[in-house]
Amino acid sequence: MNLSSETQNIYSQIDPESPKLGDLKKIAKDIKTDHSMAMELWSTGEYFPRLLAVLIMDKKLLTQELINTLDEEMQKHSSDEKNRLMEWLMANQLMKAKSTIALMNSWVNSPSILQRRTYWYYQARLRWTGQTPPENTPELLSKIEAGIAEEDPDVQWAMNYTSAWIGVYDEKYRDRCKAIGEKTG
Repeated sequence: MNLSSETQNIYSQIDPESPKLGDLKKIAKDIKTDHSMAMELWSTGEYFPRLLAVLIMDKKLLTQELINTLDEEMQKHSSDEKNRLMEWLMANQLMKAKSTIALMNSWVNSPSILQRRTYWYYQARLRWTGQTPPENTPELLSKIEAGIAEEDPDVQWAMNYTSAWIGVYDEKYRDRCKAIGEKTG
C-alpha cells in the first residue's frame, strides 16, 4: 500500500481493531476536505479508513462513475459494513449537493442493489428529519406495492422503512402503509 506521508500519518491514527466513530469524525473535522487523501485512504480496502475517507471526500467530485467504483469496492465488505459505508456516503456527501441528490433520485431502478437501497433509504430520511413530506409519496407507495415482493432483501428493508416513515408522518397514507407492512411481513 503506497500512501503519501501525510496520509500515512492519518492512517496510523486509526485504531485498526475498533476505533470510536467519534474519533474518526474528529480526525475528519481537522482535515476538512481532502479528496486525494480520501482516495488514498479508500485504496487501503479497510473499513475504518474508508469511513474516514467518506467524511473528507469532495462532494463536487462525486460523479456517477466514481460512485459506481466505490459501490463495486464496497461489495468486498460484510453486508453491515457496506451498508454503513453507503449510509455515511449518503448522509455526509450525497445529501449535501443538488447534483448528488439528483444522482440518488435516479437510482430507483439502478442495477446496483446498494444504490437502489440508498434511493429508498434517502426517501425515508426525507420524512424522518421532520421536513414537509415530499410530494412523491403516492408514487413511492405505488412503487413499493408493485415491486417490494421481487426486490433484494436489502432493498426490501429500505422500502419497508420508507413506507413506515410515510405512515408515521403522513396520516392520510397510514392505513396504506400498514397494509404494505402486513402483506410483506
